[in-house]
Amino acid sequence: MALQRRRHNNYQRIRIRLLIPLISGVAAALLVLFSLLSILAPSPNDTDHLRHFYTSSLNATPDDAITTPVFCVPRGGGKMDRHVWSSRNSEHFHGCSDAGNKFPKAQVITQANRYLMIATSGGLNQQRTGITDGVVAARILNATLVIPKLDQKSFWKDSSNFSEIFDVDWFISYLSKDVKIIKQLPRRGGKTLSSYNMRVPRKCNERCYVNRILPVLLKKHAVQLSKFDYRLANRLDTEYQKLRCRVNYHALRFTNPIFSMGEKLVHRMRMRSKHYIALHLRFEPDMLAFSGCDYGGGEKEQKELGTIRRRWKTLHRSNPDRQRRQGKCPLTPEEVGLMLRALGYGSDVHIYVASGEVYGGEETLAPLKALFPNFHSKDTIATKEELEPFSPFSSRMAALDFIVCDESDVFVTNNNGNMAKILAGRRRYFGHKPTIRPNAKKLYRLFLNRNNLTWEVFASSVRTFQKGFMGEPKEVRPGRGGFHENPSTCICEDSVTKVEKTSGPRKFGKDNTNRKNVTNNDQDVDDESEWPDMDDDEDQGDEKGMFNETISDYEALNSEDPELEEILSD
Repeated sequence: MALQRRRHNNYQRIRIRLLIPLISGVAAALLVLFSLLSILAPSPNDTDHLRHFYTSSLNATPDDAITTPVFCVPRGGGKMDRHVWSSRNSEHFHGCSDAGNKFPKAQVITQANRYLMIATSGGLNQQRTGITDGVVAARILNATLVIPKLDQKSFWKDSSNFSEIFDVDWFISYLSKDVKIIKQLPRRGGKTLSSYNMRVPRKCNERCYVNRILPVLLKKHAVQLSKFDYRLANRLDTEYQKLRCRVNYHALRFTNPIFSMGEKLVHRMRMRSKHYIALHLRFEPDMLAFSGCDYGGGEKEQKELGTIRRRWKTLHRSNPDRQRRQGKCPLTPEEVGLMLRALGYGSDVHIYVASGEVYGGEETLAPLKALFPNFHSKDTIATKEELEPFSPFSSRMAALDFIVCDESDVFVTNNNGNMAKILAGRRRYFGHKPTIRPNAKKLYRLFLNRNNLTWEVFASSVRTFQKGFMGEPKEVRPGRGGFHENPSTCICEDSVTKVEKTSGPRKFGKDNTNRKNVTNNDQDVDDESEWPDMDDDEDQGDEKGMFNETISDYEALNSEDPELEEILSD
């Protein structure tokens, strides 16, 4: 028995000696596993988790397999059948706004004792439309135009006058053959001539000005048209449309301090990269409150935006789902980033963002910055000292953004306000530089279902839906949309290209081919008939039938709420 007991004890000791290394190995493995989990576990903060996900995707090559509940965003974005930095056939189109031989000089038609003054309204770009249309109104009335007054009392609270934003001497000189312009009303009997204040109806045409304004002008000799925004019809005689283009694209030039600072910002973007995208984000709290849309922020968002929305009694209660179905909701910064990646813009692309206060701040911007780490604004590429002369004035700061956006290789607009319209028209006029407007009506379903899609399917769908929304020639039928957005009368095409439909990306250089105007005497259609209110539940079939129009923020207003119009104007 003693022998058996000794053998059993020896056997137990041997077993224990053999198990110790095994237990140690298992413990070490568990320790390593817990360490790895602690490192790889996502942060409790959702924004940090999004940043980690997109950063991981950005570091992947197209062949890497990063498995996520959504999809893998490859470094290169998506593939396209076009050059991402140019518009197809754009080399065959150019701006043409010279006056015709039968358009009399200002010295011939300007009548004595007729002085027209205009008082603009809104932000910088809304005022720009007012100035442009004011010159044409003076020409219609055969009157002398007094340098326009800028809005100094609106929501934007900018005390700048015309000469502090625009080069007033250039403005007068460039338009001298079209309209006589003076800096102030003349003096009579030692006193400055007084003006009679009145307001012209919206979208007033030539006959309207002659019938309503001219009799008063003949009697009073000096008339000021107040709140002068959208007071001239879309449909005008071709020569007046061309005059609009001469004013907007040539005569309105920023002052040297603004232009020089703007060009400095452009140069700094070019130093960082050969190409860059400018994004007009428009994701400010006021803008989102007006839209009445749901951006996924839950009760907190509904309460905050609802409080802002209640400031405007003219706004009815909205249906967020219907708003989004109809394409009336701005994309979120994350959605804009995913759209651009799907269109072929890689993570190395530099983006300049023109925006006011972004709702949700850095947390909202984090997914966009993760998709495009090279993220810039005027505040990041210029010093406070450099911006100090401009920062107290909203219009001068907006002018800097305007210059950087205008000279960008690609401009992306996330709304249909005045800055978006003015820049879209300007970029068409100066060579059809790519201007991307999200087809929000189609994209909303795609973003809604993206968890069920692969990246390849998602990107392919984005490219399909964005056809006709990329700023290429002939995307919009001549005469459709606002004239400032689609200046079709002022766009000319090489006659030889009318049968060449499939040429490659834009080439640079002069072309002496005979040129011919695209339009047929500008068959414009006024805005009222252009924006059908369609419920997306009944899919309207081919998107081309709508000629790629978007609902204007301004047109959506059904009352004259001054503060609301001013907020949305730019």
